[in-house]
Amino acid sequence: MHTRTRRTSLSLLSFALALSLAPRAHATDAQAPDGPRALPGSLPLIPAPAKVERLDGAAFNVRASTPVWASGEAAQRVAGQFTTLLRNSGGPALQITPGRGTHGIAFVLDPSLKTGAEGYQLHSQGNGATVRAATEAGLFYGAATLSQLLSGGSNGVLPALRIDDAPRFSWRGLMLDSARHFQSLDEIKRVLDAMAEQKLNTFHWHLTDDQGWRMEIKRYPKLTAVGSCRIPAGDGGRDPVTGAERPYCGFYTQDQIREVIAYAAARHIQVIPEIDVPGHATAAIAAYPELGTLDTPLKPLSEWGVFPNLFNTEESTFQFLENVLEEVITLFPAKYVHVGGDEAVKDQWEASARVQGRMREVGAGNEMEMQSHLIKRLETFLEQHDRRLIGWDEILEGGLPPEATVMSWRGTDGGLKAASEGHDVVMSPVTDMYMDYLQTPSDNEPPGRPLTTPLGRVYGFEPVPDALARDKQQHILGLQANMFTEHTRSYARLQHNLFPRLAAVAETGWSPRERRDYADFLARLPSQLQRWQAMGVAYAQTPFQVELDSHDDRKAGTATLTLRTPLNYEVRYSTDGSPVTAQSPRYSTPLTQPLPVTLQAATFFNGQPLASAASRFELSATSLLSRNDQQLAMCPGEGKLLLRLEDDGPADGERAIFNVNIFNPCWLWKDADVDGIARLRVRAGQIPYYFQLAHDEPQRTFSPARSAHGEMDVLNGNCDGTPLATVKLPAKPGADGFITLDAALPRSVKGTQDLCVRFTGDTRPTMWVLDTLTLVPR
Repeated sequence: MHTRTRRTSLSLLSFALALSLAPRAHATDAQAPDGPRALPGSLPLIPAPAKVERLDGAAFNVRASTPVWASGEAAQRVAGQFTTLLRNSGGPALQITPGRGTHGIAFVLDPSLKTGAEGYQLHSQGNGATVRAATEAGLFYGAATLSQLLSGGSNGVLPALRIDDAPRFSWRGLMLDSARHFQSLDEIKRVLDAMAEQKLNTFHWHLTDDQGWRMEIKRYPKLTAVGSCRIPAGDGGRDPVTGAERPYCGFYTQDQIREVIAYAAARHIQVIPEIDVPGHATAAIAAYPELGTLDTPLKPLSEWGVFPNLFNTEESTFQFLENVLEEVITLFPAKYVHVGGDEAVKDQWEASARVQGRMREVGAGNEMEMQSHLIKRLETFLEQHDRRLIGWDEILEGGLPPEATVMSWRGTDGGLKAASEGHDVVMSPVTDMYMDYLQTPSDNEPPGRPLTTPLGRVYGFEPVPDALARDKQQHILGLQANMFTEHTRSYARLQHNLFPRLAAVAETGWSPRERRDYADFLARLPSQLQRWQAMGVAYAQTPFQVELDSHDDRKAGTATLTLRTPLNYEVRYSTDGSPVTAQSPRYSTPLTQPLPVTLQAATFFNGQPLASAASRFELSATSLLSRNDQQLAMCPGEGKLLLRLEDDGPADGERAIFNVNIFNPCWLWKDADVDGIARLRVRAGQIPYYFQLAHDEPQRTFSPARSAHGEMDVLNGNCDGTPLATVKLPAKPGADGFITLDAALPRSVKGTQDLCVRFTGDTRPTMWVLDTLTLVPR
């Protein structure tokens, strides 16, 4: 049988050693199948500069005594940010000296330079380094580059060089969803710090949605008094002692928002607010029911997906939205205001006689034109207040105001259409730029959408479509990563999802297209990992960990072990219990080992480990008879929506994670060796079904229950037909939230079989999920 084995962790004794970055051979392969290789002359910088020239002459050695010179308030401000960033990145602690000396580091602001709005020049030689720019933003980005050159394992040695650098795109963004899950001010500031270090300049703040309204609006206090609280689903929403409801609440006061804006501005990051209309409006309608189209009271729910609740089309509602935007405009100095416009299911509008009447009043021929009427109304209002409207690509439907900007998320076609029509565009396709998709197939990934968006895919995204006419390409303002947080209830998970992928976004946004090389990026990445460690950025470990596929021969008592790692870094291993070091055997071909065996493995670059812990796999004849849900496939057939879901309890602390098809809960063990197997043992849990899926709802194709509480069926082949075995399900799980079920296999079932385990019955309001499946011998 083939098994992907779940790992445990073993600390690497050598992880604290500095990561180094010696140049490797030239790499031209976009996907770097043979591993990381640095381009000749490459520097350990992310994003890669536009132009680097190596100079003859001695290197500049920076020590704690090296002075930092700056004249003028702005240059001194950047010099202070440089010393802070350098110290926080693991470099030396330097002191600022006003004026200009002949030795040391100098920051020079010179408006006569032709470096552009964000460009800079950096020159270093034996007696010092100088950063020059025409603007404070450019000087800041030069400081960020110099900080990277003096950290990440460089030991403060700066080679003689000249860098002339400027960004490719003016919009280099990250969207953070604070509506689904709330982040503290300190957490947002830490995200902004990491963005600035990577030269990202736009923070798109998703502040309203069905699950919560997070921005204080003075004129409408119930938006936060009511709309900022919800009750988490299942056990997570109850006090474990009293059973009382435990609300999940949070919003930002206007003073706190000003604090975030000022913090971002000091790092040359614009903050773009998003107030979503006409959909994703449940929290607002719960606060002020007159804004909706239904008489049924609403409340913010801990459910995910697409809700049908839309703002109504009354003039009073339009006035409400303008009043909200007026306070938004007062707070946010950025030129753009995001109005959403996505996933607005029109069922309630279609069913409302009043909405249909309003459509006739304003001359809207259909519901999309009614949405367009609203968008145009808000665009006019924003234009009158010296702001520009931006929205998701659905705002193209029904017609678009000429000054509106489109954020293309449903692929790049919407952006191509908008740019071809003369609209500015930010490319943010779900296929490449959504950070809530998993990074790897690893069992150690957090909850999320199990489709993977690996680092290589993020890096390979090109924002300017080849089909876009040359005279329209200037309408592509740039690109943006989106971090929706349905499944991201902790800051640790947020960091895991963002890093290291955000570095790939930053390089695509900044570096010239011809300078981007994935193999070279991977060779530069280890130095950035070291900086993140010093900064306290808990980047994802999974891209740097080792995975194991095993094929066991039960009769021979052996297993063939195949190791793999997502980024093709060098893998070292041990099977004798010794710690994995750079001197351990290098993995190259599958290993055949007698059982039991303990395998440890880790990735290395230039002799240094890349993950904080080695992967440890313990295999025995017994362990290979079990698989967990993450090691099983989903059953074939229609009606699939695969998610990686967290259990609903306990209310605090770690929870179990399940891979499940929420439309048809069924798991598949392909090629199971059932010779000598008497029965299957299944450990299963039960979680709430907390999804609203609008027009996708009919795709739920669960098997109907045949008894009061449904069944667990065991099938073979294509997972339909007559079950091999059936066990009735109880009304609810045990006190620990789980049940164990045994299903006897007919003696006629022999050899290699595809075994399916499914749970029958409607997945609402709760659904059974498989935790482990074990083959029990006779």
